[in-house]
Amino acid sequence: MLRIGLFLLTNLAVLVLVGIVFNLLGIGGILEANGVDLNMGALLTMCAIFGFGGAFISLLMSKTMARISTRTQVIDQPRTADEQWLVETVRELSQKAGIGMPDVGIFPMPQANAFATGWNRNDALVAVSSGLLERFNRDEARAVIGHEIGHVANGDMVTLALIQGVVNTFVMFFARLVGFFVDRVLMKNEEGLGIGYYVTSIIMDIIFGALAMIVVAWFSRRREYRADAAGATLASPHSMIAALQRLKAESDTGREEPLPSNMKAFGIYGNMGRLLASHPPLEDRILALQNRLR
Repeated sequence: MLRIGLFLLTNLAVLVLVGIVFNLLGIGGILEANGVDLNMGALLTMCAIFGFGGAFISLLMSKTMARISTRTQVIDQPRTADEQWLVETVRELSQKAGIGMPDVGIFPMPQANAFATGWNRNDALVAVSSGLLERFNRDEARAVIGHEIGHVANGDMVTLALIQGVVNTFVMFFARLVGFFVDRVLMKNEEGLGIGYYVTSIIMDIIFGALAMIVVAWFSRRREYRADAAGATLASPHSMIAALQRLKAESDTGREEPLPSNMKAFGIYGNMGRLLASHPPLEDRILALQNRLR
């Protein structure tokens, strides 16, 4: 619940900022050009500019934000045998997947996890937790790395940004339509955009934004199966299954700790309610890989 609350508060702050920018740029005028007639095309265009703009700015900043939020230390020169093995494994699997060599990092988390992010397949970051390196054997860790490189090779970060851009656009568009309706029709305001418009728009941004998370999470779950398949191909199916089984065992004993909320979709696993989960249940992912072997 804490993560959901933090998301909503962050979303509210962003939407308030967008509303201020709308006013400063005079964008609100497209809603009042002809009395109650709406310039729907202009409104949709501006929402798309802000919606996609925000999504792609987040994508461009993803590596920096990931390092900060997870306290990832990028390996410039390997200092230990584990770091040397990690860098060499990422290089080997990246070449096999046909992508550029990502930055490689380790983040301080006793639980086993990993993530990949970056704005394109040739400028990514792949990081694993210290707990994963300590407890997973080499074959299992290699499969997890293959899974994350699969995300990069499949262009999942860009795909998610595109989906988020579409979702953002329609959240903002419909929130302002509802705000305009409340202001003009229910509150009978005929002089510009009144308080009913601004308050309603912000409230609907939050409501529609929460509903939109379900759509984004659905797409995120679908791509996890593809990344698992990539891990099975780059490493081995048995190693990928073994890695997921170990994750499930740790999850069942309460040892798991999800990544920060802004990174969950890029990790090897994550836990939330079914509708908002960025990852399918581990047992479903294991079963899907087992079915591929039959």
